[in-house]
Amino acid sequence: MRRRKPAGHGGEPTRKSTAPAPQRVARTESFARDFRGLPKEIQARTEKALLRLVQNPLHPSLRVKKMQGLENVWEASVTMSYHITFHRTGDTLIPRRVGTHDILKREKG
Repeated sequence: MRRRKPAGHGGEPTRKSTAPAPQRVARTESFARDFRGLPKEIQARTEKALLRLVQNPLHPSLRVKKMQGLENVWEASVTMSYHITFHRTGDTLIPRRVGTHDILKREKG
């Protein structure tokens, strides 16, 4: 029987961030407006996702990835249908938009 190699030793790749986790959250007006229009359950899940982004930006449930065509703008999942777009400045996480997949199109447009 073959043994699996530990992550980072020829086995599965490790995901390490070179930047420290953000310490503050500064919401944009667009994010606040989007947030107010969300169902209460999604608002609660959005708050949980933002907390995770601050505590552990690489948490697998967030599925964080860089948005193509936009410099320093990222997206994270709240649920399979709802997403947050954000950027970072120093130790501050700045949520830009939140909503269904359509917000990703509006970010680029």
